[in-house]
Amino acid sequence: MAYNFVQELKWRGMIHDIMPDTEEMLQSEVVSGYIGFDPTADSLHIGSLVQIILLMHLQRAGHRPIALVGGATGMIGDPSGKSAERNLLTQDILDKNIAGVKSVIARFIDFEGGEEATRAKLVNNYDWMKDFSLIDFARDIGKHITVNYMMAKESVKKRVSGEGDGMSFTEFTYQLFQGYDYLHLYENEACKLQIGGSDQWGNITTGTELIRRKARGKAYAITTPLVTKADGTKFGKTEGGNIWLDTDKTSVYKFYQFWITATDDDAVNWIKIFTFLDQETCDALIEEHQKDPGYRALQKRLAEEVTTMVHGQEAYETAVEASGILFSKKVTPEQWGKMDQATLLEIFDGVPQVEIDKAAIENGVDVVTFMNETTGFLSSNAEVRRALKENSLSVNKNKITEDKMITKEDVIAGNMILLQRGKKNYFLVVLK
Repeated sequence: MAYNFVQELKWRGMIHDIMPDTEEMLQSEVVSGYIGFDPTADSLHIGSLVQIILLMHLQRAGHRPIALVGGATGMIGDPSGKSAERNLLTQDILDKNIAGVKSVIARFIDFEGGEEATRAKLVNNYDWMKDFSLIDFARDIGKHITVNYMMAKESVKKRVSGEGDGMSFTEFTYQLFQGYDYLHLYENEACKLQIGGSDQWGNITTGTELIRRKARGKAYAITTPLVTKADGTKFGKTEGGNIWLDTDKTSVYKFYQFWITATDDDAVNWIKIFTFLDQETCDALIEEHQKDPGYRALQKRLAEEVTTMVHGQEAYETAVEASGILFSKKVTPEQWGKMDQATLLEIFDGVPQVEIDKAAIENGVDVVTFMNETTGFLSSNAEVRRALKENSLSVNKNKITEDKMITKEDVIAGNMILLQRGKKNYFLVVLK
């Protein structure tokens, strides 16, 4: 093996539960292991990044990862960690979600290159469930797992004992469906390992039990701790919602900001979970950070590693430049040229805005008129002139004087002009 998969996860704090003999099995042979992704949305957010990284570790350790997209189980909804029934998805929405999830996973896992023995595979459980009749499933699969066994699972006990609105038969069958996925992959893909979050232990062990009873085989399981923030709030959530892995849902700038603004305690944990930096490098970064927390070396490296992995080097560099704009005293036209409208609006989120007709600057307009009559940024011509004498006015972060004319050359990000008085008083002009 390239390295010891279990030991790698242990020092990173990524093991919650592990079946006996799993480490020995992984060290003795090339193993196929799988993780399931339910298509509840048409993309994945950073909560799923943990599972993606686990598959990447598995492949790097010399094993074969299988990413399962739950086209069938997605029709039911996993009750684990839920206190209420999920809304069932329509087939059209499910198909769209499956395509989106597949496209995200394919950015991280090697499904085509490398050795055949470790080449990843992407599967959809709908492919083997679609022709399974209820009678056949009840007879061939259901008889091997008792209701008592299923009722003992934590995800079932909580709901049946009164947490939430109870549990429908639909959700009750979920663990059997997931268990059968493991059995199918064991029999058809020689898959002997399933990995998931700690809330999946019950579903995973149903699969290992089904393999033991029906196939007379031995299968293994690893679960990881659910990632949380040090303050107890939900990981991956901000005031604006989830942090997604696709730029049409979360901009690179906002993605980068999530990591760069991590607390010290979170950064210590996340540098080990979300990067592939080795233990020596992580320990050195943590030590460097503790000597000078104000420099935020840990957060900077964390943001660099994760943003580059998810979005690429160029996008990372643009995000760094965008983050620096707020604190820069001067920004060049070249720097503004790298900013798109969405990023600019996020940088100056909450800043007052006004829309004006682009014809207003077609032939150029003097700065006094522009700051007062054209945009209303300042309340009078006298106030504009007073601010100019104080040398406190800027256009696009560059200081101006009274002879400044506002022209089309001042437009940034396609249709915007940024006005500023002093250090913090910003105003966005949007041209229509």
